[in-house]
Amino acid sequence: MRVGFGVLGPVVAWDTDADGRAIALKGPRHRAVLARLIVARRRVVPVSRLVEDLWTAPPPGAVGAVRTFVAALRRALEPDRPPRAPARLLVTEGPGYALRADADAVDAWRFEQDVAAAATLPPDGALLRLEEALGRWRGPAYAEFADEGWARGERSRLAELRLHAVERQAEARLALGRAAEAVPDLEAHLAEHPWREGAWRALALALYRTGRQGDALAVLRRARTLLVEQLGLDPGPELRRLESDILAQAPHLAPATARGGGAAQVWADAAAAYDRTVASGARTRLESTVGLLRDLSMTGGGGLLTARRQRVAAVAAAEELGDPELTARVIGAYDVPAIWTRLDDPEQAATIVAAAERTLTALAAGLEAPDDGAPDVEPPDHGEPSGQQTDQESADHEVPGHEAPHHREPDHTAPDHEPTGHRTPDPGTSEPEAPGHKAPSHEAPGHEASGHGAPHRKEPDHTDHETTGRRTSGPGTSERVVTGHEAPGRGATAHEAPGRVAPGHADTGHGAPRRGASSPGVGGREVTGWWASGREAVGRGSSAPGGDGRGAPGHSTFGRGTAGEAATRHDAVRARLLATVAVESRGGHSGRGRQAARQAEEIARRLDDPALLAFALNGVFMQSFDRAGLAPRRDATGAELIALSARHGLVAFEVLGHLIRLQARSALADFASADRHAAAAERLGERHERPLVRVFTEWYRALRLAATGRADEAEAAYRDAATRLDDAGMPGLERGLLPLALLCLRVGRGRPAPTDPELDWGPYAPWARPLVLLARDRRAEAAAALRTVPEPPRDLLLEALWCLTGRAAIALGDRETMARARTALAPAAAELAGAGSGLLTLGPVSRHIADLGG
Repeated sequence: MRVGFGVLGPVVAWDTDADGRAIALKGPRHRAVLARLIVARRRVVPVSRLVEDLWTAPPPGAVGAVRTFVAALRRALEPDRPPRAPARLLVTEGPGYALRADADAVDAWRFEQDVAAAATLPPDGALLRLEEALGRWRGPAYAEFADEGWARGERSRLAELRLHAVERQAEARLALGRAAEAVPDLEAHLAEHPWREGAWRALALALYRTGRQGDALAVLRRARTLLVEQLGLDPGPELRRLESDILAQAPHLAPATARGGGAAQVWADAAAAYDRTVASGARTRLESTVGLLRDLSMTGGGGLLTARRQRVAAVAAAEELGDPELTARVIGAYDVPAIWTRLDDPEQAATIVAAAERTLTALAAGLEAPDDGAPDVEPPDHGEPSGQQTDQESADHEVPGHEAPHHREPDHTAPDHEPTGHRTPDPGTSEPEAPGHKAPSHEAPGHEASGHGAPHRKEPDHTDHETTGRRTSGPGTSERVVTGHEAPGRGATAHEAPGRVAPGHADTGHGAPRRGASSPGVGGREVTGWWASGREAVGRGSSAPGGDGRGAPGHSTFGRGTAGEAATRHDAVRARLLATVAVESRGGHSGRGRQAARQAEEIARRLDDPALLAFALNGVFMQSFDRAGLAPRRDATGAELIALSARHGLVAFEVLGHLIRLQARSALADFASADRHAAAAERLGERHERPLVRVFTEWYRALRLAATGRADEAEAAYRDAATRLDDAGMPGLERGLLPLALLCLRVGRGRPAPTDPELDWGPYAPWARPLVLLARDRRAEAAAALRTVPEPPRDLLLEALWCLTGRAAIALGDRETMARARTALAPAAAELAGAGSGLLTLGPVSRHIADLGG
């Protein structure tokens, strides 16, 4: 006889071979023993524990009574068992008993299996599975044992899973266009469980999709009232956003037309096949997981938060296996573009950097490779732009007759693309130059023949050199720059910005750093946000293991092929680790991040690997804040990213390039160009499902209003843009940003700082506090606070925070701080303070410098 057990209601048993005939279980103590063993899930429950669970004050014969109950249950559950034959179902083992029921013999276990399976199915399959699962319930789980401590946890868990299943069922109906069917079940569900925000959202959406917009809004108002009055909580961001979308009749709320969809079925089938065929402990699962996390990060919100958290876990798991090659692939595969320069989680960033550094050391030791602090080839210098030619001029100006593929922005507005090769520049599309910059002449004296038919220009040398001839790093380092020339066999570097050296054209007079040079430590952690997306398909020369650009799971890349091929693969993996160090070290004051960025870029250019170069340039961008006034340099980096990514299908990095140029052109007050980049980023974001792009473009539009003197409109726009941060998954971007933007608006209009004590200034509190105290007329405290203000982090808000410090110093007559702020801001005199963030501004830096006595 095959026996089934039911605990989703009163505890029962039945004979599945006799059409579900009920099995008599005798009294409540017998059913309690059976229920207690089911809760244990096939594990042994000692007799002593059964005694404690069945009686508050066990009688003297409690142990004997338990044995009697077990014997009676065995007779009921296995009536055909011969005398003295061992029990098959309710077995004695060690000090107690266990119920060895099959995995599908208990209705609660089958319910859990059905709900889990539904999560992998398309909506139509999920709906059928969930309806079947919910149909198993006959009442509250373990109904007659509701007050027993041993049942309480299991009852709560099953009840929560049931609520989740009801809401998933409603979502499946909505996805299938069956909104009307979802309404009654959701109303009944919320009558019993009014605190379920997800259910309120589903009900409002179902009502809206059935043409009942007024009822949908009423439901959301009812939810708000219950949450506020009963719990003292405001509705979450999803409910608030749904209300706004319903009022605006947002197009995305329209009912879905597809009934399931082939993509969902493909996903479900592939995931199921992977689970069946790839062993749970296989190393390839780690690499596959990182690829999934990279793609999950593009969703924003919970997806991005989960991706970041699990990324650290994946790296830790790889390190536990003691395989540095695997660890290198796991770390380097998470090449998610980053645009915001503050860290969401400094501890997490430090963990990733430390793991990357350990792996670099292990790879170098294992392969007798050069230490990561000592590349064989002189790395390109991303130091100060020269006084002869600005980065912006280098990015936007072409040598006649030479295409500049890396610093020419693709035309996303023209209906047709021009053929590749030479083209006549269109004067109507050239971007204006930054104020005070003069277009360079390519016939300037001092050009030398490069040996390739293109002129070099020797930059002024402002660097002291050691007697050994080894190059001293730092701003102004002398390099030879190739302009208007594409090196043979290279698809990634054609038109170099000043300070950037094409490999093979470095000024070798200074020599490469010696082998074995020690690497500076990593420090200066701050508080970022990530905008996210996955890495796209890449072209030839891919840096990823296996050569396909995606880090093919399970394929070791070392020790195969020729020594040259192995060295190339080693360099590519090493460059990914270095780029990771550069990205994760952003905002700090250590030189290690800049060094790692330079080395990653040099390797990527030498290997002619577009995907690797794009990731390395992300690191270069993150490390381009060593002083104020570097918007032209970042503009050049963004231009190269756009051109490189457009040629090789790297959509995520093409979006990144547009956002970088949006920021840089905003800093240079070139809003016409910034508008074009915002529009291009949005088009790519919509086409490729990058929802976080609009977080940045909406903040940019608020900034644009502020910069053009429309302060009242800007304040409203900032408040609207801030709502997009609620669930964007970027706490480093979210906390304190709205108060900071409003403070900048006020300072720009000569008004006092906001003094609302409820404002959360987040990481910007040290720079806001002196101005807030001044607004409260507490000058002594403001002066004390100003003395403790730290130097701003080297990130997108460097100029803005120096301007806030300077305004407080002016108000307090602190001449020493005024001088420091003036010196720090001087290189940015042609820029708008803070606008390089693409988020906020305090107006022209030159005005602040003048007020500071400059």
